[in-house]
Formats: sequence, structure tokens, C-alpha cells
Amino acid sequence: MEKKLKAKLLNKVGRAIRDFSMIEQGDKVMVCLSGGKDSYTMLDLLLEIRRHSPIKFEILAVNLDQKQPGFPADVLPNYLKSIGVPYRIIEEDTYSIVRQHIPEGKTYCSLCSRLRRGILYSVAVEENCTKIALGHHADDIISTFLLNIFYIGQMKAMPPILRSDDGRNTVIRPLAYCLESEIAKYAEFRQFPIIPCNLCGSQPNLKRARVKKLINDLEKEIPFIRSSIMTALSNVISSHLLDTKLYDFKNFEPLIKKIPPGHGSVQKELDEIFEPVQSEVSLPVLTNQVQ
Repeated sequence: MEKKLKAKLLNKVGRAIRDFSMIEQGDKVMVCLSGGKDSYTMLDLLLEIRRHSPIKFEILAVNLDQKQPGFPADVLPNYLKSIGVPYRIIEEDTYSIVRQHIPEGKTYCSLCSRLRRGILYSVAVEENCTKIALGHHADDIISTFLLNIFYIGQMKAMPPILRSDDGRNTVIRPLAYCLESEIAKYAEFRQFPIIPCNLCGSQPNLKRARVKKLINDLEKEIPFIRSSIMTALSNVISSHLLDTKLYDFKNFEPLIKKIPPGHGSVQKELDEIFEPVQSEVSLPVLTNQVQ
């Protein structure tokens, strides 16, 4: 059962890498490791792909220790040493900053992710990493797609690969085709030393959690709903939408829609949160950030 599931996930990751040209010869991939099931699985599968791939690339595992109370700082270093993976642990007390600036009852994710990604992207530049691998999976992409429709008024999901406007960072999501249920089962098989998040992920009032519940409820009536949405995201018919910048309705011809300035900002790709930080919140300068 485990071998079959692993083969299935490897096939999906390999297909995503090929479909979107995620990894190229000589790349140095910074794998962002949180200690959750998704990032453990991503690292595990990328290591397996590297062993058998004709394309040669490096892997550097990076974890940001945000100094959350009770965070077991020895778990990830011990695990990474045991499997022989080069790694770097960044220590920054973003936990205290988030708790200080976000009122009780409000979601922490927006400020937390802004602080986190600023550090991670700086580390990627310092380490000469050409790609930043994030553990977002198909369910994350689907949720983001629906969140953008419901709350923002945009038909947009998480891109499987995105290069920043300045060309310094490229984000990839190798788990783009993998379902969360498959990842959870694989992580259970592999018995990864999971570290639970007691900051952002533990809050019950996230809009993302509401959308996830909606999809789970609809799945009872439409068992294939996830695969259907993922197929829809790769099967766009521009003439049947209402975007005049995407389709010339006068001449009945498709158009090439340019990406607006700022939408190529890799730094916003960890900010797929829809609880905006109040404008008066100013971000402190952290020692590992490149300004």
C-alpha cells in the first residue's frame, strides 16, 4: 500500500515538474521545511526524484524557527542529519511580534507570513538558491482559487511556478497535483516527526478553513469535485468568460493578457491570506532580512 501510494505521488510530482519546467539542470532548490506533513512529504519525494533523475540539482532544506512556545528545536536538525540532507535553521522571534501586533481573535496569518517570507527569500538569495520549493498541494490551490472568487473578485489560484519581477527568486510548488488526503496518508506511513503549528494553523476562524469545509461537504454529493476543479484550472475557455482583456469580443479573437505590475512578486506568494493587516502595523527590521 505504501509503495503504491509513493509511486502515485512520485508520478504526480514528476508530472508537475515536467509540465511547468520547475527544476532544471544545475538548480539549487531551497526546500522550505515547516515540520508539517506537506513539507516533509515534498522533501522526501524530491530526494527520491533526485536519486533517479538524469537532471542534476542540489537540495537545501531550510526551516524558520519562529520561537513559538514549546517548539521542539531539535526535531528537524536531528531528522535532517539522520537522512543526510544539507540544512539551515533560521532563528527569528516572529511569534512575539505577531502576538504583539495582532489583536486577540484576529487571524495571525497575514503578518506572520509577511515576516516569514521576508526572511526565507533573503536566505534563498544568500544561499544562491535558484528555486524555492513550497509545500502547497492541490487542495491549497483549489481553496485559493475559490477564496479569490468569493472574497477578492479575481479568477486566480496559486501558480505552480512564479518568477519574481526582479528575477532573484522563483517559487515552485512540486505538490501541485497531489491531494492533501494522499499526503496525509503518506506522512502517516513514513512516520515523519510532525511538529504542529500552534499559531496560524490552529486558528478556527480562517476563511480558508471555511472554504475547505465547503469543499468537503460538496464532495459528499460530487465525489470528483477536486479533480474537476483542477481540470477546470487547466482548461480555460477565454471566449466564455467576461474579461475583455483576455478575449476580443468584437473580433472574436483571443488576446494575450499582460500580468499587472506587482503580480509577479514572489514575495506575495506566501501571503495567500485574506485577513489584511491593518495599515498602521509597521514591520520591525529582523536580523536575517535583506532590506
